[in-house]
Amino acid sequence: MPRKSQVPKPESAPLAGVRVVDLTTVLMGPLATQLMGDMGADIIKIEPPDGDVTRDIGPSRHPKMAGVFFHANRNKRSVVLDLKKPAGKAALLKLAESADVFIYNVRPQAMERLGLTYEAVSAVNPRIIYCGCYGYGQNGPYAAKPAYDDLIQGATGIAGLVGMVTGEPRYLPTVIADKTVGLTTLYAVLAALFFRERSGRGQAIDVPMFETMAQYVMLEHLYGKVFVPPLGKTGYVRLLAQDRKPYATRDGYVCALPYTDAHWQRFFELSGRPELKIDPRFVNIAERTRHIGELYAVVGEVMREKTTAEWLELLEKADIPSMPMHTLDSLLEDPHLRQVGFFETVEHPTEGQIINMGVPVNWSASPGGTFRLAPLLGEHTEEVLREAGYSEPQITALFKEGAAVAATR
Repeated sequence: MPRKSQVPKPESAPLAGVRVVDLTTVLMGPLATQLMGDMGADIIKIEPPDGDVTRDIGPSRHPKMAGVFFHANRNKRSVVLDLKKPAGKAALLKLAESADVFIYNVRPQAMERLGLTYEAVSAVNPRIIYCGCYGYGQNGPYAAKPAYDDLIQGATGIAGLVGMVTGEPRYLPTVIADKTVGLTTLYAVLAALFFRERSGRGQAIDVPMFETMAQYVMLEHLYGKVFVPPLGKTGYVRLLAQDRKPYATRDGYVCALPYTDAHWQRFFELSGRPELKIDPRFVNIAERTRHIGELYAVVGEVMREKTTAEWLELLEKADIPSMPMHTLDSLLEDPHLRQVGFFETVEHPTEGQIINMGVPVNWSASPGGTFRLAPLLGEHTEEVLREAGYSEPQITALFKEGAAVAATR
């Protein structure tokens, strides 16, 4: 595989030569741009003087370099500009002149107040891909509302789905909306770059969280209301079954998912319930879906009869999909992830040893990778301004005015 046979180089990665001016903060936009950086794009991270808020979330050895920041901001260069100062805004537009992508994740109304609309940015670079990822589509009544992951989880039914199973609505303990919309932003930008390769035309892209996650959730949960008039209720019943969860064994838990007819036939034999092979409730996927609560209750009952290790061995031999149930800590020790080198200890230039996660995708001819670790706040301000054509006296003037800031360490 490329990770083992080649040392990735940014100049040969899939997005080599693409330059991104990145105004995003927190997790949604930074994940999208980090993935572009993992593919070799030059990501110019524009930060306010206080920096991206995630610089302060989690443990840290030094100020502005907290744990959460590292895994959404590698493969980026940090430039600090105060966009509320005319010289800072002018510097940003100067950087946009030579960029391929301009991306932000504040509300469009804020970009308008800053004078950084698509019209303003495309005026200095008509080929620019101008992408906004934010809360809500701009043609509806929610257009100007703020959005965070928790709010979008609630508004798109995710918290309510959890409540249908547990009896109490709760947010998933991961930023599912931020990360999903970050991935959507990535593919939207890549599609626009491909279009530009064919047509020569730049364009504006809007990636609203609410609409994106509504589609994401309702893909399977529109269910009976796909049809007009409805043939049933919303909610994919298998996913809402009370016993759809890691199964308790004699000494722990196991994740098992017999799915096909053949899986279930073999599972009923293993479980000592061969009579269920001909039970009309379980003979095919349509009937199993109608009786999914009863079926999963049977699985939960029989799983308690053996240890986790015994079940994993039996299920693997029978080619029935199964996995151990990891905790966050045990995932770090997973033998598969160890063998593929997914978690690696690396030396950060200023922060000492950190755990870096590898790029999960492999390209046979143009591998991506970690080409630089997360930057200090303003670490590359001078370097990038110099590349943009600013002279040393001009850079000094920007610093003196406070329109630009360089790293202090």
